[in-house]
Order: sequence, then structure tokens, then C-alpha cells
Amino acid sequence: MPEIGVAQGLYYEAYDGPDANAPAVILSAGLGGSGAFWAPQMQALAAHFRVVVYDHRGTARSTRTLTTPHCVEAMADDILAIMDALGLGRAHIVGHAAGGLAGLSLALRHANRLDRLALINAWSRPDPHIARCFQARLSLLNDSGRAAYVNAQPIFLYPANWSSQNAPRLAEEAERQIANFPAKEAMRARIDALLAFDIDRFLPEIKAPVLVSAAADDMLVPALCSERLAARLPNAQLAIAPWGGHGFTVTAPEAFNPTLVGFLRGETGST
Repeated sequence: MPEIGVAQGLYYEAYDGPDANAPAVILSAGLGGSGAFWAPQMQALAAHFRVVVYDHRGTARSTRTLTTPHCVEAMADDILAIMDALGLGRAHIVGHAAGGLAGLSLALRHANRLDRLALINAWSRPDPHIARCFQARLSLLNDSGRAAYVNAQPIFLYPANWSSQNAPRLAEEAERQIANFPAKEAMRARIDALLAFDIDRFLPEIKAPVLVSAAADDMLVPALCSERLAARLPNAQLAIAPWGGHGFTVTAPEAFNPTLVGFLRGETGST
């Protein structure tokens, strides 16, 4: 059973590793914010690490009150709050999209708290395609409501064949997501924070080892954003999956998990 706690309004679960000296890995989800997003990675990671998952501020089981003004730097500070609550001086950080941006902010401002950083479908500066997709999703939310927003998510997150083959699963998930959907204002504030994020000129200052991972068929975040990250970060390795969409950690975990574990363990040739 995990250690369950709340740090500054943030719900988290901490799972023991294989021994008392196992390094810690903190998993930070994307815009949806739920730590449950990482279920496909948990078994692979728990074999080697102490694993911590949490729900982003404004989502799921965490407080629905956002920091004001809300920004990616505040999301990074939330990761530090959980580390402090667990007594973790340092940890590996794995972030998907919004979680990856928070990891970049933490790496830039608190390098002493970070061991290795894994960025999944992340970016370092505003991108017109990402903005177009987010504006379309916000229009659905504003004009048609949360059910329309949630039911449209698979279009942005997953390959069409996978969504078709997993329709019952997606329908069950949509029902839960609709019931627990954040306030519209909170979702707008989170999206605005992501669209405003720009640390591109500071990337050469991040010295930590970084895995930059993406899917070539991501509908939401162009893979070229990851290619730029890998080119500008001094100690990065790039892993582009040929298939899987924005949520390829869900659609293709059997391909992604060995790469992630190998990187976090410092194994050569892990990508």
C-alpha cells in the first residue's frame, strides 16, 4: 500500500522501492493532472525506484484552488512541496506535457533538487500548432460544456485506430473525467499558463541529464518541439517513438517503459 498524503493541498501517493536506498522518481502528469495517468509505468518503475505520483493543483483529488497568478513556475513549486513533505532532497522528475514544463522550470531554478529529468511531449517556447489545439479545446469547453471537451480528448491524445479499438475503455474514463472535471476557470488558467511558457533562451543553462521523448504522430504537440529541446539542452538524448500519439505512454508502454527505466538508471544505449 502506498503512503498517502496531502502537501499544501496536493494529493500524493508514494510507493516504496525495492529497498530503502532506492532513488525517488516523481511523476507529473499533463493537462488532465491526475496521477492515475501513470498507471502503465508504475510496475516497471517500482522494480527500481521509490515512485511518487500526485494530482496537479486544480485537478482530481488535490485542492481546486489555483495559485494566483497561475504559471508553470507555480507548478514546479508544487513538485518541490511534495518533495519537501516526503523529505526528498533530490529526485528524478518525469513529466508529460504540462508536467514536463514544470520539470524544466524546476531544473532551471532548483538544479540542486534534480537528478535526472525525463520530458515527454514537452516544449520550451510557444508553438502555433499547440496554441491552435488548445484554443479549439477551450472553445468546446466554453460553447458546449465539459462533456463535449472530455469526449473530444481522444482526438487530440490517441491514434485513431487505438481509440476505435479501446472505445469501451475510453467511454468509462470519460464518465469519470466528466464527473471530476475541474472548474472552467481553472482549466483556462492552466492552459493559459502552458501557452505563456517560454524558457527557450535558458535551455543551455540546464546541465542535468535529460531524456527528451515524443511520438512522431502526436496530434497535439509537434515532435519538432522535442527535437528543439534535445538540440538546445547540453546533456540530452532524444527518443522519438514512431507511433502512439500524444498519450503514447498509455498506448505503447511496452516500447516506452524500457527506455524510461534505462535512462533513469543511467544505462548506456537506453534509447
